[in-house]
Amino acid sequence: MREADGRWVSVALMHKPRAALTQSFQRTKARNFSEYMQAMALKANSSNNTIYADADGVIAYLHPQFVPRRDDRVDYGRPVDGSDPATDWKGEHALDELPFVRNPSTGWIQNTNNWPYSAAGPDSPKREAFARYMDDAGENPRGVHAIMVLAGKRDFTLESLRAAAYSSYQPAFAQLIPPLLASWDATPRSDPLRARVADQVALLRGWDYRWGVGSVPTSLAIFWAEEMTSRVGADASRAGVPLFDYIATRATSAQRLAALAAASDKLAADFGSWRTPWGDINRFQRLTGDIVHPFSDAAPSIPVGFTSARWGSLASFGARASPDTKRRYGTSGNSFVAVVEFGDSVRARAVSAGGESGHPSSAHVNDQAARYATGDLREVYFYPSQLQGRTTRVYRPGQ
Repeated sequence: MREADGRWVSVALMHKPRAALTQSFQRTKARNFSEYMQAMALKANSSNNTIYADADGVIAYLHPQFVPRRDDRVDYGRPVDGSDPATDWKGEHALDELPFVRNPSTGWIQNTNNWPYSAAGPDSPKREAFARYMDDAGENPRGVHAIMVLAGKRDFTLESLRAAAYSSYQPAFAQLIPPLLASWDATPRSDPLRARVADQVALLRGWDYRWGVGSVPTSLAIFWAEEMTSRVGADASRAGVPLFDYIATRATSAQRLAALAAASDKLAADFGSWRTPWGDINRFQRLTGDIVHPFSDAAPSIPVGFTSARWGSLASFGARASPDTKRRYGTSGNSFVAVVEFGDSVRARAVSAGGESGHPSSAHVNDQAARYATGDLREVYFYPSQLQGRTTRVYRPGQ
């Protein structure tokens, strides 16, 4: 790929284009778990964790099926010496050697792009039973949150599952904010920085770590955590410590309070006050059909209460400011959400970001935006009887 410090840098990748296409197609045609696993046996998925559910009542967690066999003494999170045979792949793992869960006694399975070792609570695969390289993502706040809303639940309905998916709690701040408050408490009263952020600390002290369009603490906490990341992120990386653990346990009181002051100043500069509700900052906007979307603070947009998955929000909305905006507009996160009930018939509710059309002149380019922003999922029509009175046009191929 390139040269660095006089040495060639190369990357080894799965290269199974025919098998990958075949596996992707066959799994859409599988009618039961056995047929689904026949597709998985092609071992041509190198990246995606899979949550499986079917009308027979089978639920399962499947690890990416293409996993090279490696020397577990080697740290593959960093470049390795390709001239050392120990760093090379030694074939592929068989499917029964990968983390896997089927029909756990907990009654549920979850995955949030996190590790497999919390996929089914106490019925999850055991971390010590697998090589380190089976996972390089680790647990994340969203996984912690998922377990919180699923543990002990066996009576979900479509609506209660939808409500769980939009739980407003943010576990990351339950980890990060208490050390910030403790830093303020431990700072001498004579320190001018203590007085400068006293009101902000008081606000955060009474916060329940929940997002909402009217939440000022959410705005302050996110701007503070981002400021802390810019200040200590490199230190955490050098120390080999997860960022949030570093902020919570190794950052100094002076660093935490200075970052809070800087975050307050940025909020005031961009929005007029550090007491700015989250919905004034975090927005959904769809003006054109462009893939690289142009955003504008002067154009219509919709407030979104939920935050990035980074903070543990199950409803994920990754938003950022552009060079021409102060407000943040969504560019990643949940683009499609659905809750589904299997049985003799299928019932489901769903929502797409914006709408079903990408054409700016269509009535359906933005007709789901308000639903998306509030978690108001629409009914999904599976059967002809559900379409009666709701159809505007009928088309058959060849007409």
